[in-house]
Amino acid sequence: MTKHFACTACGKCCYGLLPLTFKDAFANIGRFPLCLSWTPVLKGSKDFPMVKTLGVTITVAKGQELAVLIVPTSFIPSSLPCPALQADNLCGIHESKPSRCKTMPFYPYRDERFQAELTNPRPGWECDTSTSAPLVYQEQKIVDREDFDRERQELLDEVPLLRRYADYMFKYSHSLPNNLMFSVGKTKAHQVVTSLSSFLTATQNTDARNIAQQQLPILKTYAEQTAGDPKLAFFHNNYVNWSKEMAYLAK
Repeated sequence: MTKHFACTACGKCCYGLLPLTFKDAFANIGRFPLCLSWTPVLKGSKDFPMVKTLGVTITVAKGQELAVLIVPTSFIPSSLPCPALQADNLCGIHESKPSRCKTMPFYPYRDERFQAELTNPRPGWECDTSTSAPLVYQEQKIVDREDFDRERQELLDEVPLLRRYADYMFKYSHSLPNNLMFSVGKTKAHQVVTSLSSFLTATQNTDARNIAQQQLPILKTYAEQTAGDPKLAFFHNNYVNWSKEMAYLAK
């Protein structure tokens, strides 16, 4: 199987949630409203081995094993654009944009063998997948793989820190395992998210005050943008609650 792909700068993929490495999350602390997104995968899923490698595993009801990705995420509704997206649909931080954006359409949280389908544009996206576009995937291998390998390595390097955070959360949030089990197979509206402030506290980040001071106005801005829209209540309520936590850390 061969796959061709080229970006046409339509800007359609620059909306909604953006998974990040911690390196990119903290580099954009004054730009993106950040959280930790928890995505559970059942044992037996094709993605289970890779998620287990990059995340954590837990045992839930009836001895069922889950692998869970814990990912720093720019927490933006699908109806709102990335704050770095310009009016001309070009990236305003192109030279320093996150690894996630550079690696598109590929996804290093998934085994390389299962990347082919990711080259298929979502409805409305204007990616070029014709044979005139560059060859990007062949014989279950990514052709130009520098960005993919770099992002995968960054994720691997962050595993110890994420597992330390997970241990903290499972110790102090007894409802978290049940929430993860409930969210398996659900839509994004049911995803499990936790605050960046909980991560800063759990990992005893020495720069927590400065990070909170930069993140607080971003959260407040997005709380204002999502206020009064019932469809965005999940986002709005989190922005409000996380603002209160960041305000405490920012003192």
